Amino acid sequence: MSQPEADILLLSTAFKFLLFPAYRSTDFEVHRNWLAITHSLPISRWYYDTTSEWTLDYPPFFAYFEKLMSIPASFIDPKIVGLHNLQYDAWTVILYQRMTVIISELVLGAALLRFIRGSVDPSRQRILSASLFLHPGLLIIDHIHFQYNGFMFGILLWSILMAREGRKLASGILFAVLLNFKHIYMYLAPAYFIFLLRSYCMSPAGAIIPTRFISLANSVLLVFLASLGPFVLMGQLPQLLSRLFPFTRGLNHAYWAPNAWALVTAADRVLLQLVKRFDVGFSLHESGVVSTSRGLVGDTVFAVIPNIKPFHTFVITIIFQTVFLIKLWRAPTYKSFVTALTLCGYASFMFGWHVHEKAVLLVLVPLTLLAAENYAYYKTFVIASVAGIFSLFPLIFTPAESLIKIIYSLIWGAMILHPLHKQIYEFPLSLPWVLLESFENAYLCGFALLQVFVTLFPLITGGNPDTEFLPLMTTSVYCAVGLVWAFIRLSTLYITQRY
Repeated sequence: MSQPEADILLLSTAFKFLLFPAYRSTDFEVHRNWLAITHSLPISRWYYDTTSEWTLDYPPFFAYFEKLMSIPASFIDPKIVGLHNLQYDAWTVILYQRMTVIISELVLGAALLRFIRGSVDPSRQRILSASLFLHPGLLIIDHIHFQYNGFMFGILLWSILMAREGRKLASGILFAVLLNFKHIYMYLAPAYFIFLLRSYCMSPAGAIIPTRFISLANSVLLVFLASLGPFVLMGQLPQLLSRLFPFTRGLNHAYWAPNAWALVTAADRVLLQLVKRFDVGFSLHESGVVSTSRGLVGDTVFAVIPNIKPFHTFVITIIFQTVFLIKLWRAPTYKSFVTALTLCGYASFMFGWHVHEKAVLLVLVPLTLLAAENYAYYKTFVIASVAGIFSLFPLIFTPAESLIKIIYSLIWGAMILHPLHKQIYEFPLSLPWVLLESFENAYLCGFALLQVFVTLFPLITGGNPDTEFLPLMTTSVYCAVGLVWAFIRLSTLYITQRY
Protein backbone atom coordinates (compact mmCIF):
# COMPACT_ATOMS: atom_id res chain seq x y z
CA MET A 1 0.00 0.00 0.00
CA SER A 2 1.41 3.38 -1.02
CA GLN A 3 1.48 6.35 1.34
CA PRO A 4 -1.43 8.18 -0.37
CA GLU A 5 -3.53 4.99 -0.19
CA ALA A 6 -2.70 4.57 3.49
CA ASP A 7 -3.60 8.21 4.11
CA ILE A 8 -7.01 7.74 2.46
CA LEU A 9 -7.66 4.64 4.59
CA LEU A 10 -6.64 6.34 7.85
CA LEU A 11 -8.45 9.62 7.20
CA SER A 12 -11.65 7.96 6.02
CA THR A 13 -11.61 5.59 9.01
CA ALA A 14 -11.05 8.45 11.43
CA PHE A 15 -13.98 10.32 9.89
CA LYS A 16 -16.19 7.23 10.21
CA PHE A 17 -15.24 7.00 13.89
CA LEU A 18 -16.58 10.52 14.32
CA LEU A 19 -19.92 9.34 12.93
CA PHE A 20 -20.43 6.74 15.68
CA PRO A 21 -22.89 8.97 17.62
CA ALA A 22 -24.72 9.95 14.41
CA TYR A 23 -28.32 9.18 13.50
CA ARG A 24 -29.15 5.48 13.15
CA SER A 25 -32.10 4.11 11.23
CA THR A 26 -34.25 1.15 12.25
CA ASP A 27 -31.76 -0.99 10.29
CA PHE A 28 -29.44 -0.69 13.29
CA GLU A 29 -31.94 -2.52 15.49
CA VAL A 30 -32.64 -4.93 12.62
CA HIS A 31 -29.04 -6.10 12.62
CA ARG A 32 -28.79 -6.15 16.42
CA ASN A 33 -31.86 -8.38 16.45
CA TRP A 34 -30.27 -10.66 13.86
CA LEU A 35 -27.22 -10.97 16.12
CA ALA A 36 -29.59 -12.03 18.89
CA ILE A 37 -31.53 -14.49 16.72
CA THR A 38 -28.47 -16.28 15.39
CA HIS A 39 -26.77 -16.36 18.80
CA SER A 40 -29.70 -17.28 21.02
CA LEU A 41 -31.68 -19.68 18.84
CA PRO A 42 -30.84 -22.94 17.08
CA ILE A 43 -30.54 -22.70 13.31
CA SER A 44 -33.91 -24.44 12.94
CA ARG A 45 -35.67 -21.37 14.38
CA TRP A 46 -33.77 -18.55 12.66
CA TYR A 47 -36.31 -18.04 9.87
CA TYR A 48 -39.35 -18.65 12.10
CA ASP A 49 -38.65 -16.28 14.99
CA THR A 50 -41.04 -13.33 15.31
CA THR A 51 -39.98 -11.96 18.70
CA SER A 52 -39.23 -8.68 16.96
CA GLU A 53 -40.95 -7.21 13.92
CA TRP A 54 -37.48 -7.15 12.31
CA THR A 55 -37.40 -10.80 11.30
CA LEU A 56 -34.44 -12.39 9.51
CA ASP A 57 -34.97 -11.95 5.76
CA TYR A 58 -31.49 -12.24 4.24
CA PRO A 59 -30.02 -15.46 2.75
CA PRO A 60 -28.20 -17.96 4.99
CA PHE A 61 -24.62 -16.77 4.35
CA PHE A 62 -25.56 -13.40 5.84
CA ALA A 63 -27.19 -15.21 8.76
CA TYR A 64 -23.94 -17.15 9.27
CA PHE A 65 -22.08 -13.82 9.08
CA GLU A 66 -24.34 -12.44 11.83
CA LYS A 67 -23.73 -15.61 13.85
CA LEU A 68 -19.99 -15.08 13.56
CA MET A 69 -20.27 -11.44 14.67
CA SER A 70 -22.50 -12.41 17.59
CA ILE A 71 -19.69 -14.40 19.25
CA PRO A 72 -17.44 -11.44 20.20
CA ALA A 73 -20.58 -9.36 20.85
CA SER A 74 -21.66 -11.80 23.55
CA PHE A 75 -18.34 -11.26 25.36
CA ILE A 76 -18.32 -7.47 24.97
CA ASP A 77 -21.89 -7.08 26.24
CA PRO A 78 -24.24 -10.08 26.64
CA LYS A 79 -27.23 -7.76 26.35
CA ILE A 80 -26.40 -7.14 22.69
CA VAL A 81 -27.44 -10.70 21.84
CA GLY A 82 -30.44 -10.82 24.18
CA LEU A 83 -33.38 -11.97 22.10
CA HIS A 84 -35.95 -10.02 24.13
CA ASN A 85 -33.70 -6.99 24.69
CA LEU A 86 -35.43 -5.01 21.94
CA GLN A 87 -34.31 -1.48 21.02
CA TYR A 88 -31.11 -1.90 23.04
CA ASP A 89 -28.95 1.17 22.35
CA ALA A 90 -26.16 1.20 24.94
CA TRP A 91 -22.80 2.58 23.81
CA THR A 92 -21.39 -0.93 23.73
CA VAL A 93 -23.74 -2.01 20.95
CA ILE A 94 -23.27 1.26 19.04
CA LEU A 95 -19.48 0.95 19.14
CA TYR A 96 -19.51 -2.74 18.29
CA GLN A 97 -21.89 -2.60 15.35
CA ARG A 98 -20.32 0.53 13.88
CA MET A 99 -16.90 -1.15 14.13
CA THR A 100 -18.12 -4.27 12.34
CA VAL A 101 -19.15 -2.14 9.36
CA ILE A 102 -15.71 -0.48 9.19
CA ILE A 103 -13.81 -3.76 9.54
CA SER A 104 -15.94 -5.69 7.06
CA GLU A 105 -15.56 -2.84 4.55
CA LEU A 106 -11.85 -3.69 4.30
CA VAL A 107 -12.97 -6.42 1.86
CA LEU A 108 -13.94 -3.55 -0.46
CA GLY A 109 -10.70 -1.70 0.18
CA ALA A 110 -8.57 -4.74 -0.64
CA ALA A 111 -10.41 -5.32 -3.93
CA LEU A 112 -9.97 -1.68 -4.95
CA LEU A 113 -6.23 -1.84 -4.28
CA ARG A 114 -5.97 -4.92 -6.51
CA PHE A 115 -7.83 -3.06 -9.26
CA ILE A 116 -5.09 -0.41 -9.19
CA ARG A 117 -2.22 -2.92 -9.28
CA GLY A 118 -3.26 -4.58 -12.54
CA SER A 119 -4.71 -1.55 -14.28
CA VAL A 120 -3.62 -0.33 -17.73
CA ASP A 121 -3.76 3.26 -16.39
CA PRO A 122 -3.03 3.16 -12.62
CA SER A 123 -3.45 6.92 -12.16
CA ARG A 124 -7.03 6.89 -13.43
CA GLN A 125 -7.86 3.65 -11.65
CA ARG A 126 -6.55 5.16 -8.41
CA ILE A 127 -9.13 7.93 -8.74
CA LEU A 128 -11.89 5.41 -9.44
CA SER A 129 -10.87 3.22 -6.51
CA ALA A 130 -10.83 6.24 -4.20
CA SER A 131 -14.23 7.21 -5.59
CA LEU A 132 -15.73 3.89 -4.51
CA PHE A 133 -14.01 3.62 -1.13
CA LEU A 134 -15.06 7.17 -0.23
CA HIS A 135 -18.43 7.00 -2.00
CA PRO A 136 -21.09 9.23 -0.37
CA GLY A 137 -23.69 6.53 -0.98
CA LEU A 138 -21.79 4.05 1.16
CA LEU A 139 -21.16 6.69 3.82
CA ILE A 140 -24.86 7.59 3.99
CA ILE A 141 -26.23 4.05 3.88
CA ASP A 142 -23.59 2.13 5.85
CA HIS A 143 -21.94 4.52 8.28
CA ILE A 144 -24.93 6.72 9.16
CA HIS A 145 -28.12 4.92 8.21
CA PHE A 146 -26.46 1.52 8.94
CA GLN A 147 -25.99 -1.45 6.65
CA TYR A 148 -23.16 -3.65 5.33
CA ASN A 149 -23.17 -2.72 1.64
CA GLY A 150 -19.43 -1.96 1.52
CA PHE A 151 -18.64 -5.52 2.57
CA MET A 152 -20.95 -7.08 -0.01
CA PHE A 153 -19.91 -4.77 -2.84
CA GLY A 154 -16.38 -5.77 -1.92
CA ILE A 155 -17.28 -9.38 -2.74
CA LEU A 156 -18.85 -8.20 -6.03
CA LEU A 157 -15.72 -6.28 -6.97
CA TRP A 158 -13.51 -9.26 -6.15
CA SER A 159 -15.69 -11.29 -8.50
CA ILE A 160 -15.39 -8.67 -11.26
CA LEU A 161 -11.64 -8.48 -10.65
CA MET A 162 -11.33 -12.23 -11.14
CA ALA A 163 -13.12 -11.82 -14.48
CA ARG A 164 -10.65 -9.10 -15.48
CA GLU A 165 -7.71 -11.37 -14.62
CA GLY A 166 -9.16 -14.26 -16.61
CA ARG A 167 -9.95 -16.35 -13.51
CA LYS A 168 -13.54 -16.88 -14.53
CA LEU A 169 -14.28 -19.93 -12.40
CA ALA A 170 -13.28 -17.95 -9.29
CA SER A 171 -15.44 -15.06 -10.54
CA GLY A 172 -18.49 -17.33 -10.78
CA ILE A 173 -17.89 -18.86 -7.36
CA LEU A 174 -17.56 -15.46 -5.69
CA PHE A 175 -20.76 -14.26 -7.31
CA ALA A 176 -22.58 -17.38 -6.08
CA VAL A 177 -21.28 -16.60 -2.60
CA LEU A 178 -22.54 -13.02 -2.93
CA LEU A 179 -26.02 -14.20 -3.96
CA ASN A 180 -26.19 -16.16 -0.73
CA PHE A 181 -25.29 -13.07 1.27
CA LYS A 182 -27.93 -10.80 -0.28
CA HIS A 183 -30.38 -11.88 -2.94
CA ILE A 184 -30.80 -8.41 -4.46
CA TYR A 185 -27.68 -9.21 -6.50
CA MET A 186 -29.73 -11.71 -8.48
CA TYR A 187 -30.53 -8.74 -10.75
CA LEU A 188 -26.94 -9.05 -11.99
CA ALA A 189 -27.10 -12.83 -12.45
CA PRO A 190 -28.19 -12.85 -16.14
CA ALA A 191 -25.01 -11.00 -17.14
CA TYR A 192 -22.88 -13.45 -15.17
CA PHE A 193 -24.66 -16.43 -16.71
CA ILE A 194 -24.17 -15.27 -20.30
CA PHE A 195 -20.58 -14.10 -19.75
CA LEU A 196 -19.40 -17.29 -18.03
CA LEU A 197 -21.28 -19.56 -20.42
CA ARG A 198 -19.97 -17.81 -23.51
CA SER A 199 -16.39 -17.01 -22.45
CA TYR A 200 -15.57 -19.87 -20.04
CA CYS A 201 -17.78 -22.84 -20.88
CA MET A 202 -17.66 -22.47 -24.67
CA SER A 203 -14.88 -22.34 -27.23
CA PRO A 204 -14.55 -19.33 -29.59
CA ALA A 205 -16.27 -21.51 -32.22
CA GLY A 206 -19.28 -21.94 -29.96
CA ALA A 207 -18.78 -25.53 -28.79
CA ILE A 208 -19.43 -26.45 -25.16
CA ILE A 209 -16.31 -27.41 -23.19
CA PRO A 210 -17.75 -30.16 -20.93
CA THR A 211 -15.03 -30.10 -18.26
CA ARG A 212 -15.38 -26.35 -17.71
CA PHE A 213 -19.16 -26.44 -17.75
CA ILE A 214 -19.21 -29.25 -15.17
CA SER A 215 -16.61 -27.58 -12.94
CA LEU A 216 -18.53 -24.29 -12.94
CA ALA A 217 -21.89 -25.98 -12.35
CA ASN A 218 -20.52 -28.12 -9.51
CA SER A 219 -18.76 -25.18 -7.89
CA VAL A 220 -21.89 -23.03 -7.89
CA LEU A 221 -23.98 -25.96 -6.68
CA LEU A 222 -21.60 -26.55 -3.77
CA VAL A 223 -21.90 -22.91 -2.74
CA PHE A 224 -25.69 -23.13 -2.70
CA LEU A 225 -25.58 -26.44 -0.84
CA ALA A 226 -23.37 -24.90 1.84
CA SER A 227 -25.86 -22.04 2.18
CA LEU A 228 -29.25 -23.71 1.76
CA GLY A 229 -28.38 -27.32 2.54
CA PRO A 230 -29.16 -27.25 6.28
CA PHE A 231 -32.56 -25.69 5.63
CA VAL A 232 -33.36 -28.15 2.85
CA LEU A 233 -32.56 -31.04 5.20
CA MET A 234 -34.85 -29.52 7.85
CA GLY A 235 -37.65 -29.05 5.32
CA GLN A 236 -37.55 -25.28 5.81
CA LEU A 237 -36.81 -24.11 2.26
CA PRO A 238 -40.39 -22.82 1.63
CA GLN A 239 -40.28 -20.83 4.89
CA LEU A 240 -36.88 -19.39 4.03
CA LEU A 241 -38.03 -18.38 0.54
CA SER A 242 -41.16 -16.74 1.94
CA ARG A 243 -38.90 -14.52 4.06
CA LEU A 244 -36.62 -13.65 1.15
CA PHE A 245 -39.37 -12.90 -1.36
CA PRO A 246 -42.41 -11.20 0.22
CA PHE A 247 -44.87 -10.33 -2.57
CA THR A 248 -47.30 -8.19 -0.58
CA ARG A 249 -45.70 -4.82 -1.35
CA GLY A 250 -46.67 -2.10 -3.77
CA LEU A 251 -45.09 -0.88 -6.99
CA ASN A 252 -43.23 1.94 -5.25
CA HIS A 253 -41.55 2.27 -1.91
CA ALA A 254 -42.95 4.87 0.50
CA TYR A 255 -40.35 7.28 -0.87
CA TRP A 256 -40.47 6.61 -4.59
CA ALA A 257 -37.16 5.25 -5.86
CA PRO A 258 -36.00 7.58 -8.67
CA ASN A 259 -36.82 5.27 -11.55
CA ALA A 260 -39.28 5.04 -14.45
CA TRP A 261 -42.19 4.25 -12.12
CA ALA A 262 -41.57 7.43 -10.14
CA LEU A 263 -42.15 9.40 -13.34
CA VAL A 264 -45.25 7.34 -14.16
CA THR A 265 -46.64 7.79 -10.64
CA ALA A 266 -45.97 11.53 -10.74
CA ALA A 267 -47.66 11.75 -14.15
CA ASP A 268 -50.70 10.00 -12.70
CA ARG A 269 -50.88 12.55 -9.85
CA VAL A 270 -50.65 15.43 -12.35
CA LEU A 271 -53.28 13.89 -14.64
CA LEU A 272 -55.59 13.40 -11.67
CA GLN A 273 -55.43 17.10 -10.85
CA LEU A 274 -56.03 18.03 -14.50
CA VAL A 275 -59.04 15.72 -14.74
CA LYS A 276 -60.49 17.16 -11.54
CA ARG A 277 -59.93 20.74 -12.64
CA PHE A 278 -61.03 20.59 -16.30
CA ASP A 279 -63.47 17.65 -16.28
CA VAL A 280 -62.08 16.24 -19.54
CA GLY A 281 -64.11 13.05 -19.34
CA PHE A 282 -61.46 10.55 -18.27
CA SER A 283 -62.72 7.70 -16.14
CA LEU A 284 -61.04 7.62 -12.74
CA HIS A 285 -60.17 4.67 -10.53
CA GLU A 286 -61.83 5.62 -7.26
CA SER A 287 -59.34 3.67 -5.17
CA GLY A 288 -56.56 5.62 -6.85
CA VAL A 289 -58.22 8.95 -6.12
CA VAL A 290 -58.42 8.31 -2.39
CA SER A 291 -55.14 6.38 -2.19
CA THR A 292 -52.59 7.94 0.11
CA SER A 293 -50.18 5.02 0.27
CA ARG A 294 -48.42 5.74 -3.03
CA GLY A 295 -45.93 3.02 -2.41
CA LEU A 296 -46.44 2.06 1.20
CA VAL A 297 -46.88 -1.63 1.95
CA GLY A 298 -49.81 -2.78 -0.15
CA ASP A 299 -50.83 -2.04 -3.72
CA THR A 300 -49.97 1.22 -5.45
CA VAL A 301 -53.16 2.31 -7.18
CA PHE A 302 -53.23 4.84 -10.02
CA ALA A 303 -56.18 7.16 -10.55
CA VAL A 304 -55.90 7.75 -14.32
CA ILE A 305 -53.14 5.56 -15.76
CA PRO A 306 -53.80 1.79 -15.93
CA ASN A 307 -52.38 0.02 -12.89
CA ILE A 308 -49.01 -1.71 -13.09
CA LYS A 309 -48.74 -5.31 -11.90
CA PRO A 310 -45.63 -7.31 -10.93
CA PHE A 311 -45.87 -9.26 -14.18
CA HIS A 312 -45.63 -6.05 -16.21
CA THR A 313 -42.47 -4.93 -14.41
CA PHE A 314 -40.94 -8.39 -14.84
CA VAL A 315 -41.60 -8.49 -18.59
CA ILE A 316 -40.26 -4.98 -19.20
CA THR A 317 -37.12 -5.70 -17.18
CA ILE A 318 -36.51 -8.96 -19.05
CA ILE A 319 -36.96 -7.26 -22.43
CA PHE A 320 -34.34 -4.63 -21.68
CA GLN A 321 -31.95 -7.12 -20.15
CA THR A 322 -32.31 -9.41 -23.16
CA VAL A 323 -31.13 -6.63 -25.48
CA PHE A 324 -27.97 -6.18 -23.41
CA LEU A 325 -27.41 -9.92 -23.04
CA ILE A 326 -27.56 -10.47 -26.80
CA LYS A 327 -24.79 -7.89 -27.16
CA LEU A 328 -22.79 -9.61 -24.39
CA TRP A 329 -23.24 -12.99 -26.09
CA ARG A 330 -21.77 -11.58 -29.28
CA ALA A 331 -18.94 -9.74 -27.50
CA PRO A 332 -18.05 -11.62 -24.27
CA THR A 333 -15.06 -9.42 -23.38
CA TYR A 334 -14.30 -8.05 -19.91
CA LYS A 335 -15.39 -4.48 -20.70
CA SER A 336 -18.52 -5.70 -22.44
CA PHE A 337 -19.27 -7.82 -19.38
CA VAL A 338 -18.91 -4.91 -16.93
CA THR A 339 -21.16 -2.71 -19.07
CA ALA A 340 -23.80 -5.43 -19.49
CA LEU A 341 -23.61 -6.16 -15.77
CA THR A 342 -24.20 -2.49 -15.00
CA LEU A 343 -27.11 -2.30 -17.43
CA CYS A 344 -28.75 -5.46 -16.05
CA GLY A 345 -28.71 -3.87 -12.60
CA TYR A 346 -29.82 -0.57 -14.10
CA ALA A 347 -32.79 -2.13 -15.93
CA SER A 348 -33.89 -3.84 -12.71
CA PHE A 349 -33.64 -0.54 -10.84
CA MET A 350 -35.49 1.33 -13.57
CA PHE A 351 -38.39 -1.09 -14.04
CA GLY A 352 -38.42 -3.46 -11.05
CA TRP A 353 -41.26 -3.99 -8.57
CA HIS A 354 -41.04 -2.17 -5.21
CA VAL A 355 -37.49 -0.93 -5.76
CA HIS A 356 -35.85 0.74 -2.79
CA GLU A 357 -33.83 3.92 -3.39
CA LYS A 358 -30.77 2.26 -1.81
CA ALA A 359 -30.68 -0.18 -4.74
CA VAL A 360 -29.19 2.63 -6.85
CA LEU A 361 -25.80 1.44 -5.58
CA LEU A 362 -26.27 -1.63 -7.81
CA VAL A 363 -25.89 0.83 -10.66
CA LEU A 364 -23.38 3.32 -9.31
CA VAL A 365 -20.73 0.86 -8.11
CA PRO A 366 -20.12 -1.06 -11.38
CA LEU A 367 -20.71 2.09 -13.43
CA THR A 368 -17.74 3.69 -11.65
CA LEU A 369 -15.45 1.08 -13.22
CA LEU A 370 -16.44 2.46 -16.66
CA ALA A 371 -16.15 6.16 -15.85
CA ALA A 372 -12.65 6.62 -17.32
CA GLU A 373 -13.29 4.79 -20.61
CA ASN A 374 -13.96 8.02 -22.48
CA TYR A 375 -15.80 11.30 -22.03
CA ALA A 376 -19.18 9.85 -23.01
CA TYR A 377 -18.95 7.23 -20.26
CA TYR A 378 -17.63 9.83 -17.83
CA LYS A 379 -20.57 12.15 -18.46
CA THR A 380 -23.00 9.25 -18.00
CA PHE A 381 -21.25 8.41 -14.74
CA VAL A 382 -21.49 12.01 -13.51
CA ILE A 383 -25.22 12.36 -14.24
CA ALA A 384 -26.06 8.99 -12.68
CA SER A 385 -23.82 9.61 -9.66
CA VAL A 386 -25.12 13.08 -8.84
CA ALA A 387 -28.75 12.04 -9.26
CA GLY A 388 -28.22 8.72 -7.45
CA ILE A 389 -26.37 10.23 -4.48
CA PHE A 390 -28.88 13.06 -4.09
CA SER A 391 -31.72 10.53 -4.18
CA LEU A 392 -30.25 9.01 -1.01
CA PHE A 393 -30.32 12.30 0.89
CA PRO A 394 -33.88 11.79 2.23
CA LEU A 395 -32.62 8.74 4.16
CA ILE A 396 -30.79 11.18 6.44
CA PHE A 397 -33.09 13.93 7.67
CA THR A 398 -31.64 15.03 11.04
CA PRO A 399 -30.08 18.55 10.96
CA ALA A 400 -26.46 17.73 11.87
CA GLU A 401 -26.20 14.74 9.57
CA SER A 402 -27.95 16.62 6.76
CA LEU A 403 -25.13 19.15 6.75
CA ILE A 404 -22.56 16.34 6.79
CA LYS A 405 -24.06 14.54 3.80
CA ILE A 406 -24.10 17.73 1.71
CA ILE A 407 -20.56 18.88 2.57
CA TYR A 408 -19.10 15.38 2.24
CA SER A 409 -20.74 14.86 -1.17
CA LEU A 410 -19.40 18.19 -2.42
CA ILE A 411 -15.87 17.33 -1.24
CA TRP A 412 -16.14 13.91 -2.90
CA GLY A 413 -17.21 15.56 -6.15
CA ALA A 414 -14.28 17.98 -6.03
CA MET A 415 -11.81 15.17 -5.29
CA ILE A 416 -13.13 12.69 -7.86
CA LEU A 417 -15.13 14.33 -10.63
CA HIS A 418 -12.88 17.34 -11.24
CA PRO A 419 -9.59 15.37 -11.68
CA LEU A 420 -11.28 12.87 -14.00
CA HIS A 421 -12.84 15.68 -16.01
CA LYS A 422 -9.45 17.28 -16.57
CA GLN A 423 -7.98 14.00 -17.85
CA ILE A 424 -10.69 12.91 -20.30
CA TYR A 425 -12.70 15.99 -21.33
CA GLU A 426 -13.56 16.16 -25.04
CA PHE A 427 -15.14 19.28 -26.53
CA PRO A 428 -18.40 18.48 -28.41
CA LEU A 429 -17.83 18.25 -32.16
CA SER A 430 -21.17 19.65 -33.36
CA LEU A 431 -23.83 22.15 -32.32
CA PRO A 432 -26.39 19.51 -31.24
CA TRP A 433 -23.82 17.95 -28.88
CA VAL A 434 -22.96 21.41 -27.51
CA LEU A 435 -26.63 22.03 -26.80
CA LEU A 436 -27.06 18.59 -25.24
CA GLU A 437 -24.10 19.14 -22.93
CA SER A 438 -25.49 22.54 -21.98
CA PHE A 439 -28.82 20.98 -21.03
CA GLU A 440 -27.05 18.28 -19.03
CA ASN A 441 -24.94 20.83 -17.17
CA ALA A 442 -28.03 22.93 -16.46
CA TYR A 443 -29.74 19.82 -15.05
CA LEU A 444 -26.77 19.15 -12.76
CA CYS A 445 -26.75 22.77 -11.55
CA GLY A 446 -30.45 22.38 -10.76
CA PHE A 447 -29.60 20.15 -7.78
CA ALA A 448 -28.47 23.24 -5.87
CA LEU A 449 -31.93 24.77 -6.34
CA LEU A 450 -33.57 21.47 -5.42
CA GLN A 451 -31.64 21.37 -2.14
CA VAL A 452 -32.76 24.92 -1.35
CA PHE A 453 -36.36 23.93 -2.10
CA VAL A 454 -36.42 20.79 0.06
CA THR A 455 -34.79 22.72 2.91
CA LEU A 456 -37.02 25.80 2.86
CA PHE A 457 -40.37 24.39 1.74
CA PRO A 458 -41.27 22.70 5.07
CA LEU A 459 -40.35 25.91 6.91
CA ILE A 460 -42.50 28.05 4.63
CA THR A 461 -45.54 25.75 4.77
CA GLY A 462 -45.21 25.05 8.48
CA GLY A 463 -45.37 21.28 8.00
CA ASN A 464 -48.77 21.34 6.28
CA PRO A 465 -49.85 17.65 6.06
CA ASP A 466 -51.45 18.28 2.65
CA THR A 467 -48.09 19.24 1.12
CA GLU A 468 -45.51 17.48 3.31
CA PHE A 469 -44.94 14.80 0.64
CA LEU A 470 -44.05 17.38 -2.03
CA PRO A 471 -40.30 17.74 -1.23
CA LEU A 472 -39.87 13.95 -1.35
CA MET A 473 -41.87 13.67 -4.56
CA THR A 474 -39.91 16.50 -6.18
CA THR A 475 -36.61 14.91 -5.16
CA SER A 476 -37.68 11.53 -6.53
CA VAL A 477 -38.93 12.91 -9.84
CA TYR A 478 -35.96 15.23 -10.43
CA CYS A 479 -33.46 12.48 -9.67
CA ALA A 480 -35.47 10.04 -11.81
CA VAL A 481 -35.10 12.34 -14.82
CA GLY A 482 -31.31 12.18 -14.54
CA LEU A 483 -31.16 8.46 -13.87
CA VAL A 484 -33.50 7.64 -16.76
CA TRP A 485 -31.42 9.82 -19.07
CA ALA A 486 -28.18 8.19 -17.87
CA PHE A 487 -29.77 4.78 -18.54
CA ILE A 488 -30.60 5.85 -22.09
CA ARG A 489 -27.06 7.18 -22.58
CA LEU A 490 -25.37 4.04 -21.26
CA SER A 491 -27.66 1.73 -23.23
CA THR A 492 -26.92 3.61 -26.45
CA LEU A 493 -23.18 3.62 -25.79
CA TYR A 494 -23.14 -0.13 -25.17
CA ILE A 495 -25.31 -1.14 -28.11
CA THR A 496 -23.41 1.03 -30.60
CA GLN A 497 -19.87 0.36 -29.36
CA ARG A 498 -17.64 -2.26 -30.95
CA TYR A 499 -15.70 -4.59 -28.63
